[in-house]
Amino acid sequence: MQLTNFAYLGVLSFILLGTIWLEFMVGARVLRKPLRLVMAITPVFLGLVVWDIYAISQGHWWFNEKYVTGWQIGIVPIEELLFFIVVPLAAIYSFEAVRAVKQWQVGDEL
Repeated sequence: MQLTNFAYLGVLSFILLGTIWLEFMVGARVLRKPLRLVMAITPVFLGLVVWDIYAISQGHWWFNEKYVTGWQIGIVPIEELLFFIVVPLAAIYSFEAVRAVKQWQVGDEL
């Protein structure tokens, strides 16, 4: 395995590091509501996994072996599965950080 095989994981790490600090520095409070987080990410994750399995199995979608580790669950690389968690998590962190700074309330603060 070469260093380039960790490129996708590296990108995901930078995305996560670029947003997770919002939990502590801005008060995004994403990790303090784990059920809400799971409920937000699960449908997106499942939908994208089904879509990816179909696209990969039909040859519409593939992954350059130079940039992934080769670790898979079924036919989907582990990096792709992590992508479906990390990117929505980063979006939620960004949204919740703006809400915290702007002090916007949406009715779930009780």
